Amino acid sequence: MKLIKQLFAFATVAFASAAFAAAAPAAAPAGNEAPDVLVKRISQDVLDTAKADKEIQAGNQKRVMDLVETKILPYVDFQRMTSLAAGRYWREASPEQQKQLSTEFRSLLIFTYSGALSQVKNETIEFKPLRADPSDTEVEVRSQVNVARGEPIPLNYRVAKSPTGWKIYDINVLGAWLVETYKSTFASEITKGGIDGLIKTLSEKNKKLASRPIKAASAK
Repeated sequence: MKLIKQLFAFATVAFASAAFAAAAPAAAPAGNEAPDVLVKRISQDVLDTAKADKEIQAGNQKRVMDLVETKILPYVDFQRMTSLAAGRYWREASPEQQKQLSTEFRSLLIFTYSGALSQVKNETIEFKPLRADPSDTEVEVRSQVNVARGEPIPLNYRVAKSPTGWKIYDINVLGAWLVETYKSTFASEITKGGIDGLIKTLSEKNKKLASRPIKAASAK
């Protein structure tokens, strides 16, 4: 579970340095890049940053959370992730419930996986050729994580083109899609207590995670 959380963190931070790239005069705007080119460039930048930043390696909660909030969140479509995880129940939720659910799910993912950033050591990411047409607006970017010991681990991203560029909305590690790992849990909680019950459960979980050191939170 710890390795899977670390890999999900790798996938999520792949979009983190796009903000740096967009600010660099010599860099092409993120929206004009092919999705695989974008993911490859920024994932390497972020991995290098995580490896070199002593504060992140030490598990400095503020440093890691600032990175997540300012450099990752703009490149993840949390509303789509939440709607997919909620399935048919999403359509039954009111706009306010949808907003609250997206917010709590986003916080849960941040608290659960951000601590894994401090675990980045000698791993590298290798990308596969993109199988997509130039006109496609949704694609799967395939890659693998090369670890010091053991076989390479498949790590794929589902990304969709938005008016502001490509955004990630699902991640696959070892054949398991992130959204699917939460879908059954969401359905169970909704069956017991409705949408509000799920929101309450996620909120309570987030409060507990927020009160713990970031490495301890990521280990749960």
